[in-house]
Amino acid sequence: MSSFEVNKILGAVLGAMILAMVSGIIASGLVNPRPLEKPVYMVATETAKSGAPAAGQAAAGPEPIEPLLATASVDAGKTKVKPCTVCHTFDKGGKNGIGPNLYNVVNQPIAEGHNGYSFSSSLQAHQGQKWTVDDLNKWLDNPRSFASGTKMTFPGMHSAKDRADVIAYLNSLSDQPKPLGK
Repeated sequence: MSSFEVNKILGAVLGAMILAMVSGIIASGLVNPRPLEKPVYMVATETAKSGAPAAGQAAAGPEPIEPLLATASVDAGKTKVKPCTVCHTFDKGGKNGIGPNLYNVVNQPIAEGHNGYSFSSSLQAHQGQKWTVDDLNKWLDNPRSFASGTKMTFPGMHSAKDRADVIAYLNSLSDQPKPLGK
């Protein structure tokens, strides 16, 4: 191959690279992305609670979950967490997804462990505490009320029976499940 042919090939490659670079510069000048004001994707669950608290009234927390845990169904809870699999895994030793792996979460430290998962600062404020049944109940009812500023876009599960079923399922995801609803 002659040096003229080599020069033509190198010139074509160089020209393509310059064209790609200039196109990128022009495209970034034309497109001006903005951060989203609210999440685009919300996990589908029940509709929000009706009746917001009156002005000056503190929002009441969810009803106590302990009485419902005695009759909670692990199988129903497993069905109710299906939408959660978009972000979470539930297998022992499972990888973190968009959210952390939730195997053995009951009575474990909040915002710790999980193989290097980066928790939001609002959950890190709860470090040193454990995921008790009451805390899981509050979280599942309204994550933003439990940890204002959380990265999680889940709007909450407003049926106490559904929350009890999910907590029973999460509790079953352990080598030594804790007794519930006694």
